[in-house]
Amino acid sequence: MSAATAATPVNAEQTGRRVEEVLERLTASGDPAAAAAAEELVRSLMDFYGAGLARILHLLSAAPGGPAARLLGDELVASLLVLHDLHPEDRDARIARALDSVREHALEMVDFDEGSGTLSLRAQESGGGCGCGSGADARQAAEAALACFAPEVRAVDVRTAPAGPPLLQIGAAPKGAR
Repeated sequence: MSAATAATPVNAEQTGRRVEEVLERLTASGDPAAAAAAEELVRSLMDFYGAGLARILHLLSAAPGGPAARLLGDELVASLLVLHDLHPEDRDARIARALDSVREHALEMVDFDEGSGTLSLRAQESGGGCGCGSGADARQAAEAALACFAPEVRAVDVRTAPAGPPLLQIGAAPKGAR
Protein backbone atom coordinates (compact mmCIF):
# COMPACT_ATOMS: atom_id res chain seq x y z
CA MET A 1 0.00 0.00 0.00
CA SER A 2 1.43 3.37 -0.97
CA ALA A 3 1.48 6.39 1.34
CA ALA A 4 -1.09 8.09 -0.90
CA THR A 5 -3.45 5.12 -0.61
CA ALA A 6 -3.04 4.98 3.17
CA ALA A 7 -3.94 8.67 3.48
CA THR A 8 -7.13 8.40 1.41
CA PRO A 9 -10.11 8.72 3.76
CA VAL A 10 -12.50 5.76 3.72
CA ASN A 11 -16.02 5.84 5.08
CA ALA A 12 -16.96 2.45 6.51
CA GLU A 13 -20.71 3.03 6.19
CA GLN A 14 -20.48 4.05 2.52
CA THR A 15 -18.17 1.13 1.75
CA GLY A 16 -20.59 -1.32 3.36
CA ARG A 17 -23.47 0.11 1.33
CA ARG A 18 -21.38 -0.15 -1.84
CA VAL A 19 -20.60 -3.83 -1.22
CA GLU A 20 -24.30 -4.53 -0.60
CA GLU A 21 -25.27 -2.71 -3.82
CA VAL A 22 -22.78 -4.73 -5.88
CA LEU A 23 -24.02 -7.99 -4.38
CA GLU A 24 -27.63 -6.95 -5.09
CA ARG A 25 -26.74 -6.15 -8.72
CA LEU A 26 -25.12 -9.56 -9.12
CA THR A 27 -28.17 -11.25 -7.61
CA ALA A 28 -30.48 -9.25 -9.92
CA SER A 29 -28.41 -10.25 -12.96
CA GLY A 30 -30.07 -13.66 -12.87
CA ASP A 31 -26.83 -15.63 -12.63
CA PRO A 32 -27.09 -17.46 -9.28
CA ALA A 33 -23.59 -18.93 -9.64
CA ALA A 34 -22.03 -15.45 -10.00
CA ALA A 35 -24.03 -14.13 -7.04
CA ALA A 36 -23.02 -17.11 -4.87
CA ALA A 37 -19.35 -16.72 -5.90
CA ALA A 38 -19.42 -13.01 -5.04
CA GLU A 39 -20.93 -13.69 -1.62
CA GLU A 40 -18.33 -16.40 -0.97
CA LEU A 41 -15.58 -13.97 -1.99
CA VAL A 42 -16.86 -11.31 0.42
CA ARG A 43 -17.11 -13.88 3.24
CA SER A 44 -13.58 -15.16 2.56
CA LEU A 45 -12.13 -11.65 2.56
CA MET A 46 -14.02 -10.79 5.74
CA ASP A 47 -12.64 -13.90 7.46
CA PHE A 48 -9.11 -13.15 6.25
CA TYR A 49 -9.13 -9.50 7.32
CA GLY A 50 -10.88 -10.35 10.58
CA ALA A 51 -8.17 -12.85 11.49
CA GLY A 52 -5.49 -10.28 10.62
CA LEU A 53 -7.17 -7.61 12.71
CA ALA A 54 -7.49 -10.01 15.64
CA ARG A 55 -3.77 -10.74 15.44
CA ILE A 56 -2.88 -7.03 15.22
CA LEU A 57 -5.08 -6.19 18.21
CA HIS A 58 -3.56 -9.04 20.23
CA LEU A 59 -0.01 -7.93 19.43
CA LEU A 60 -0.77 -4.28 20.22
CA SER A 61 -2.51 -5.01 23.50
CA ALA A 62 0.40 -7.26 24.58
CA ALA A 63 2.92 -4.44 24.11
CA PRO A 64 3.63 -2.48 27.30
CA GLY A 65 1.90 0.90 27.07
CA GLY A 66 0.72 -0.18 23.62
CA PRO A 67 -1.01 2.10 21.14
CA ALA A 68 -4.27 0.10 21.23
CA ALA A 69 -6.14 2.99 22.91
CA ARG A 70 -5.29 5.36 20.04
CA LEU A 71 -6.46 2.78 17.52
CA LEU A 72 -9.79 2.36 19.32
CA GLY A 73 -10.41 6.10 18.92
CA ASP A 74 -9.97 5.96 15.14
CA GLU A 75 -13.35 5.69 13.37
CA LEU A 76 -12.16 3.41 10.56
CA VAL A 77 -10.26 1.04 12.84
CA ALA A 78 -13.09 1.00 15.39
CA SER A 79 -15.67 0.19 12.70
CA LEU A 80 -13.51 -2.68 11.41
CA LEU A 81 -13.09 -4.07 14.92
CA VAL A 82 -16.84 -3.84 15.56
CA LEU A 83 -17.61 -5.42 12.18
CA HIS A 84 -15.40 -8.40 13.05
CA ASP A 85 -16.68 -8.53 16.67
CA LEU A 86 -13.17 -7.77 17.93
CA HIS A 87 -13.70 -4.42 19.63
CA PRO A 88 -12.64 -4.84 23.26
CA GLU A 89 -15.02 -2.20 24.61
CA ASP A 90 -18.64 -2.96 25.43
CA ARG A 91 -21.52 -1.20 23.68
CA ASP A 92 -21.94 1.56 26.28
CA ALA A 93 -18.21 2.41 26.22
CA ARG A 94 -18.31 2.58 22.41
CA ILE A 95 -21.40 4.81 22.53
CA ALA A 96 -19.61 7.08 25.01
CA ARG A 97 -16.57 7.18 22.70
CA ALA A 98 -18.80 8.11 19.74
CA LEU A 99 -20.53 10.87 21.71
CA ASP A 100 -17.15 12.14 22.88
CA SER A 101 -16.12 12.52 19.24
CA VAL A 102 -19.01 15.00 18.76
CA ARG A 103 -18.66 16.75 22.12
CA GLU A 104 -19.39 20.15 20.57
CA HIS A 105 -23.05 19.06 20.64
CA ALA A 106 -23.01 18.28 24.41
CA LEU A 107 -24.89 14.98 24.05
CA GLU A 108 -25.58 12.68 26.98
CA MET A 109 -26.85 9.10 26.78
CA VAL A 110 -30.24 8.60 28.42
CA ASP A 111 -31.28 5.10 27.35
CA PHE A 112 -30.75 2.40 24.73
CA ASP A 113 -33.64 0.18 23.60
CA GLU A 114 -32.06 -3.10 22.47
CA GLY A 115 -35.22 -4.27 20.70
CA SER A 116 -35.49 -1.31 18.35
CA GLY A 117 -31.85 -0.23 18.44
CA THR A 118 -32.93 3.29 19.43
CA LEU A 119 -30.54 5.43 21.44
CA SER A 120 -32.12 8.26 23.42
CA LEU A 121 -29.88 11.25 24.01
CA ARG A 122 -30.21 14.52 25.87
CA ALA A 123 -28.67 17.65 24.36
CA GLN A 124 -27.91 20.63 26.54
CA GLU A 125 -29.22 23.83 24.97
CA SER A 126 -26.69 26.58 24.59
CA GLY A 127 -27.24 30.28 24.25
CA GLY A 128 -29.97 30.56 26.87
CA GLY A 129 -32.38 27.96 25.54
CA CYS A 130 -33.45 29.66 22.36
CA GLY A 131 -34.98 26.47 20.97
CA CYS A 132 -33.46 27.06 17.53
CA GLY A 133 -33.26 23.78 15.59
CA SER A 134 -29.71 22.66 16.36
CA GLY A 135 -31.14 19.29 17.45
CA ALA A 136 -31.13 18.01 13.86
CA ASP A 137 -27.43 18.81 13.53
CA ALA A 138 -26.70 17.04 16.83
CA ARG A 139 -28.69 13.98 15.72
CA GLN A 140 -26.87 13.79 12.37
CA ALA A 141 -23.47 14.16 14.03
CA ALA A 142 -24.35 11.46 16.57
CA GLU A 143 -25.64 9.10 13.86
CA ALA A 144 -22.44 9.49 11.82
CA ALA A 145 -20.19 8.81 14.83
CA LEU A 146 -22.31 5.91 16.05
CA ALA A 147 -22.24 4.24 12.62
CA CYS A 148 -18.52 3.68 13.16
CA PHE A 149 -18.34 3.01 16.88
CA ALA A 150 -21.70 1.38 17.66
CA PRO A 151 -23.55 0.13 14.55
CA GLU A 152 -26.08 -1.66 16.76
CA VAL A 153 -27.61 1.80 17.24
CA ARG A 154 -30.12 1.99 14.39
CA ALA A 155 -31.96 5.17 15.40
CA VAL A 156 -31.14 8.24 17.47
CA ASP A 157 -33.65 10.31 19.42
CA VAL A 158 -32.32 13.64 20.70
CA ARG A 159 -34.24 15.52 23.35
CA THR A 160 -33.23 19.00 24.40
CA ALA A 161 -32.79 19.84 28.07
CA PRO A 162 -32.77 23.47 29.13
CA ALA A 163 -29.31 24.70 30.12
CA GLY A 164 -30.57 26.39 33.26
CA PRO A 165 -33.52 28.18 34.82
CA PRO A 166 -35.61 30.25 32.41
CA LEU A 167 -34.70 33.90 32.06
CA LEU A 168 -37.16 36.43 33.42
CA GLN A 169 -38.00 39.47 31.34
CA ILE A 170 -37.37 42.65 33.29
CA GLY A 171 -38.87 45.81 31.92
CA ALA A 172 -39.72 49.30 33.09
CA ALA A 173 -42.21 49.62 35.92
CA PRO A 174 -45.74 50.56 34.91
CA LYS A 175 -46.61 54.26 35.06
CA GLY A 176 -47.58 55.31 38.54
CA ALA A 177 -45.85 52.36 40.22
CA ARG A 178 -42.94 53.02 42.43
